[in-house]
Amino acid sequence: MAARSQQTLDLTGYVVPTHVAIIMDGNGRWARQRGLPRQAGHRQGAENLRRIINACVEFGVKILTIYAFSTENWGRPEKEVRGLMRIFARVLDQEINDLSAQGVCLHHLGDLTGIDPKFQDKVRRAIELTKDNNTLILNVAFNYGGRAEILHAIKQILDDGVSPDDLTEDLFSSYLFTAGLPDPDLVIRTSGELRISNFLIWQAAYAEYYPAAAFWPDFGREELYKAIVAYNQRERRFGLVPEET
Repeated sequence: MAARSQQTLDLTGYVVPTHVAIIMDGNGRWARQRGLPRQAGHRQGAENLRRIINACVEFGVKILTIYAFSTENWGRPEKEVRGLMRIFARVLDQEINDLSAQGVCLHHLGDLTGIDPKFQDKVRRAIELTKDNNTLILNVAFNYGGRAEILHAIKQILDDGVSPDDLTEDLFSSYLFTAGLPDPDLVIRTSGELRISNFLIWQAAYAEYYPAAAFWPDFGREELYKAIVAYNQRERRFGLVPEET
């Protein structure tokens, strides 16, 4: 049987957000609905990332930030955490060459201190391999927390002896893990939840928020398209009001 061709999804006339950030939620519930262990949901979620990267390239998104593993996730059962680490390592081993060939530039957001040295080496090699690519920047928030990021920035600012009189929002942003990148335009959370969960809490101050009902493993190309269409139905005011006519 011939494979079904992809549905044509036309974004002509729409503004495509430059920076999309995704809280990838619902792997465990996806697995539970199917009578599978949570680890099966995490594996399927990792597989789904390839679909979304492809869709971002197709639609013209320039920066994709994914929330892969938070600082709070270390509190999950040890068996689940070990399984997640294996999945992350396998994805780096199996996907990084293809991602690089596609023009994906990998960035890490978070702290690698205390992480297994072999895994740290994999991350650093992947970043080095892809550093000159410019089709899509893929920020992977791993061992990341928004509050921890802000504290890290403040410590660096103090270490650098920055005068309080010289501190501005732009200067502060230059100390964040996303330094040099524009703030997210659109933040998507899958699984229907309505929480920020300590994700990009400085950078996403004026991002548009889109809760998607689908669990992350089911959030595909069509769902990303719907999110971009919904983004275009918003009026971004950044705290201002439109002029009266």
